[in-house]
Amino acid sequence: MRFNELLAGVRAELAIKVFGDNFDQLILLGNEIEKSIRLIDGIVDIAVEQTTGLPVMTILPNRNKLSQFGISIQEIQEQLSIALGGRIAGQFHEGDRRTPIVVRLPEHLRTDMEALKKFPIHRTQGDYIPLEELAELKLVTGYNQIYRENGKRRVVVTANVRSRDLGNFVADVQKAVERSVEIPAGYWVEFGGTFQKLKSASQRLSLVVPATPVLIIGLLFLALNSIKDTLIIFSGVPLALTGGVLALIFRDIPFSISAAVGFIALSGIAMLNGLVMVAFINDLRKAGLSLDAANIKGALTRLRPVLTTALVASLGFIPMIGIGSEVQRPLATVVIGGIVSSTLLTLLVFPALYRLLHHRAEKS
Repeated sequence: MRFNELLAGVRAELAIKVFGDNFDQLILLGNEIEKSIRLIDGIVDIAVEQTTGLPVMTILPNRNKLSQFGISIQEIQEQLSIALGGRIAGQFHEGDRRTPIVVRLPEHLRTDMEALKKFPIHRTQGDYIPLEELAELKLVTGYNQIYRENGKRRVVVTANVRSRDLGNFVADVQKAVERSVEIPAGYWVEFGGTFQKLKSASQRLSLVVPATPVLIIGLLFLALNSIKDTLIIFSGVPLALTGGVLALIFRDIPFSISAAVGFIALSGIAMLNGLVMVAFINDLRKAGLSLDAANIKGALTRLRPVLTTALVASLGFIPMIGIGSEVQRPLATVVIGGIVSSTLLTLLVFPALYRLLHHRAEKS
């Protein structure tokens, strides 16, 4: 999870990044986006990146007054630089130690704006003018940090989601931003955070999931050399997936990449049990048993291996459904729920399907 946060650059499930040149405009757009998505269903922990709040004292020279008194901006800048920042005037030697001598105002005067207003600015004529006569001093709220990404300034609006899936939540956020926030020319919005990982993983799964059943059917056919037996075993996948879906609904867990991985693992367990059952029934028929006798003996004999496989898988996932395992919880829920339905299918439905498809061949 921390590695994903480092890749995304934020610690949130959704990050709305606004890019542009004018930082004040970016802050304004970030606040508008925050207001537009605040009422979306399931949104929590919404926040705009902290960009301001640093107190800054500004000194604005009055050019008319400076020209009136014959003082240049460079002269006033040098004197204020020495008074506030300090300048090395020499070194103090004490044995082998050398300590720089810094000339500047005392600390209590450097932090006192009213005292700084009386600071005397030296003129070449030899007299002095108070600083407040030549410039305006005021305390303003400045930027605490200007964030950049890929060479562009940016402001981030972060949010998390509860009680709904991240994909549909982000789709609603995108619609709300497009509908309510007008992005000026030269500025653009990107959606990141954990959502980036969901998007990339979904693209990979869109290629892997369709290819996996085709490969599995091909391998089953090579192992059994029978279309009927291949379809019987593959029929275990839908009922196993049904159990996983019902488990997610019962526990009120939205679909996620973790759940998708659980469905893939569940399909493998379901087909493994089906292959064990069908292969053993075929061996009994080759040994001379009738279809019904082979069905009954195969179901009874393979009861213990099937239950063992189901218990090992389900008990192993139980620690993943407690507190502190939020990432693995959807995967464990899918596998445990699917194993229950898959086990019932393997022990009860498989023999019935086998008899139904092979009954006509047995008669002939």
